[in-house]
This record gives sequence, C-alpha cells and structure tokens, in this order.
Amino acid sequence: MNTLKPATIDEYIAGFPADVQTVLEQVRATVKAAAPEAEEAIRYAMPTFRLYNQNLVHFAAFKNHLGLYATPTGHEAFRDELSVYKSGKGSVQFPLDQPMPLELITRLVKFRVEQKQPKPAV
Repeated sequence: MNTLKPATIDEYIAGFPADVQTVLEQVRATVKAAAPEAEEAIRYAMPTFRLYNQNLVHFAAFKNHLGLYATPTGHEAFRDELSVYKSGKGSVQFPLDQPMPLELITRLVKFRVEQKQPKPAV
C-alpha cells in the first residue's frame, strides 16, 4: 500500500479503483465547470479547489461514499436539499453506489464562488 500523500489531484485520484476514479473525475469536472477560475490543490490530504487564495470546496473518496466539504456556509444554504444525505456541519456524504448529484454540486459550488467574490472597496 502506498502511504505517500498525493501532491496533486491526479495523484489522489490514481490511488483509487477505476470505478471510484470515474466518480472523482466527474466531481472534479463538475467543480471546474462551476468555478473555472478556481485552482486545484491538495489541502488536508484532499482534492481542493481554491479561489482568491481561499479554499472553496474539498472532496474525498471513502469506502462507501464521496465526502464533499463546502464549509458550513455552503451546507447551511442547501440544508433542505442535502438533508437526504448523511451530513455534518461542513460535510455531506454522497453514497458511491448512487448517481452523484452533479447538478446540486454545481449549484453549491457556484454559491461558494459568489461568497468568495472580492468585495468592492467602499
């Protein structure tokens, strides 16, 4: 087993079985499309998209689910829609044996992008 921490999202994804890699690539592409100016990184050992030098959203694969971390504000704004999934204050678990809710992920990421927009000087 490779115990090295991945330095890139490509390395992270490569460490999973092919079926999970497919899901991770779908989520990655969804986030990229919703936040085209965001930069990819690894933070907290997870794939992360950063915007304006701040974390926008993280995601990670586990045995039975994909965890999405849009910090508490993103999850709070979509509380009703996320209520059908197991979740915590800043996380939600999407089961790997079900289709990923890519449209919901898109809206959540776009919400986070809007939050991160620089505020005009007054």
